Amino acid sequence: MSPKFLTAAAFAALLAATAARADELPLYTLTAKDGRFEPATIEVTAGQKFRVEVVNAGSSAIEFESKPLRKEKVIAAGARATIDFQPLKAGSYRFFDEFHEKTGQGEIVAR
Repeated sequence: MSPKFLTAAAFAALLAATAARADELPLYTLTAKDGRFEPATIEVTAGQKFRVEVVNAGSSAIEFESKPLRKEKVIAAGARATIDFQPLKAGSYRFFDEFHEKTGQGEIVAR
C-alpha cells in the first residue's frame, strides 16, 4: 500500500470517529413559540460537551443568542437548528430570543 493511501485511510478513520462522538453528545430540546422558550431553564452537566436542538414552533423567525456563551443562531419559522456547546463551568448562562427579547428569556444551568 502506498503512503498516500495509508494517510487517506487514517484521515477517513479519524473523521468517522469524530462524527460518531459528536452524535453521542447529550441532547436537550428547546422549543420557541409565541416569543417564549420552553423549557425556560435547561440543566446540563458541568464539564461535559452538549447539544441543544432549538425548534421554532412559531410563525416568525427567532434569533437564539447567548452573549456569555458566544452563540447566535437565526432560525426560520417552522425550522429547527442544533447548537453544540463546549464544556461549561458550573454556573448559570443566560440566553434570549433577540427578536422577542422582553419575553424570550432563558438560562442554561451547569451543575
